Amino acid sequence: MVGLVRSVFAFSKAIGPERSGAVGAALARAVGPLLPAHRTALANIRAAYPGKPEREVRALARAAWDNLGRTGGEYPHLGTLFDFDPDRAEPGRTEVDGIEHFLSLRDDGRPGIVFSAHLANWELPAICAARFGLDATAVFRAPNDPAVARVLHEIRSETMGGLEAARQGAAFAMQGTLEKGGHLGMLIDQHFTRGVIVNFLGRPALVNPILGKFARRFDCPVHGVRVIRLPGHRFRLQLTPPLDLPRDAEGLIDVQGAMQAMTSVVEGWVREHPEQWLWMHRRWRVPAGAQAKVSSP
Repeated sequence: MVGLVRSVFAFSKAIGPERSGAVGAALARAVGPLLPAHRTALANIRAAYPGKPEREVRALARAAWDNLGRTGGEYPHLGTLFDFDPDRAEPGRTEVDGIEHFLSLRDDGRPGIVFSAHLANWELPAICAARFGLDATAVFRAPNDPAVARVLHEIRSETMGGLEAARQGAAFAMQGTLEKGGHLGMLIDQHFTRGVIVNFLGRPALVNPILGKFARRFDCPVHGVRVIRLPGHRFRLQLTPPLDLPRDAEGLIDVQGAMQAMTSVVEGWVREHPEQWLWMHRRWRVPAGAQAKVSSP
């Protein structure tokens, strides 16, 4: 199975990022609507955009499949997709808005936290961090298929800095990164059963509170970073300034409030480019009895 996956990736690499992305997008548009996840995507979009005409709901779901397939097709090219050079006169394939925040994180001598979401090609920020010398560890969830997971890990290892799989005991490794003055990067837009409740796109959702807990413990800068897919096979990375997170009566960062603040940033990103988000995930799975606890953003 690993050999088959390698062959697919080798073919994708041979035809270049534009064509491999287009092939992935075409496959996803054809196959995605036949999968159970498509019903999840349609239900999520209807709930997030009540009153949206059904033809627009279905068009948005197809566009989301297009982005997911295109991202998959681009994986073998991660090392060349990110080509940002602030000293180059001509724009490259990738541009960065907020590079000064990356450099500040790198040079301030403090630990830091960067959150992100499954938007456009969400792997690029970790590559940006590595290219500009930011000591960062990206927390990732390995694919269920061992063969795919192995090949993806090889690609990530060649292009990114530290990597930490989301697993039992990962929190200790993440804490160690911050204790040594490093930086953590993590996607926060998926369901976490033991999470805290936040309001996301008008509905209660459970989010992993670990970044809020680390922000409280280390009182370190917390930034958001997103990727926007642009016309012409190009990308824009945007890193926010440090968030002003809510604090409790003791002056410590409030964990639930911090996660709500981060989630609200992600919601703004999704609202701006909904076709580039992963609508197929069962994001909203809050038990009925717990929904009353959700706070407004």
